Amino acid sequence: MRLENKIALVTAAASGMGRAGVIRFAQEGARVAAVDIDQAALDAVVKEVADAGGNAVAIRADLTKDEDCHRIVDDTVEAFGGLDLLWNHVGHPGPSAVEDIDPDDYEIAMDLNVRSVFMTSGRAIPQLRKRGGGSILFTASIAGLIGSPFSPVYSAAKWGVNGMMASLAGRLANDNIRVNSVCPGVVDTPMLNVFMARPDQETDRDTNLAMMRKLTPLGREAQPEEIANAALFLLSDEASYITGVALPVDGGFVSK
Repeated sequence: MRLENKIALVTAAASGMGRAGVIRFAQEGARVAAVDIDQAALDAVVKEVADAGGNAVAIRADLTKDEDCHRIVDDTVEAFGGLDLLWNHVGHPGPSAVEDIDPDDYEIAMDLNVRSVFMTSGRAIPQLRKRGGGSILFTASIAGLIGSPFSPVYSAAKWGVNGMMASLAGRLANDNIRVNSVCPGVVDTPMLNVFMARPDQETDRDTNLAMMRKLTPLGREAQPEEIANAALFLLSDEASYITGVALPVDGGFVSK
């Protein structure tokens, strides 16, 4: 198994790609701390892992709070005795408009997309050093590689995430800590409707989704498990010579 004897922490773990990651990592032998604000959904994914013979714990947290970003690392170490792998998957679509933007909406998006992953990573790095190294993965987006007309705040945040990733990859290489990003395109998750049905867009959800499919060479949206599989590879020792990479998992969208 590719993650045997590894301890992993996954944020935004109760649905979509994060949930798929918790299940996939546990299948590959990891002990997984699943973090989300939705306790009921967390309990459900942890039960699914347990029913399949895996090992996961639920940690409820509000990652707009710095103290919770720190606590989830401490709780993981307390539960399992250490930390090897961190998937900073939490994110927020943010407002679509720039004109007359609500500063509170902007702050929430930046807190969840950027500040929280700084805080969580900062707390995790000493724990990874104690284990002789490890791997940190950020969920960025194709919106962090090319500008998104739907989501300028989200694009700004995810470009920041990729910049953070590249900086940490160089900074932490001597500690045997690899740092990468996965950059999903259109993925069939609950957040997809937010991106495709922005209130200030002239076109509706179905029209926008059809356009994105047309612009994607593979002609469809991804399933959450496909992003989780990419995350599994980047976090695992199979990617032992890969660091500082922002990997598009987008059906070829950014290749055009």
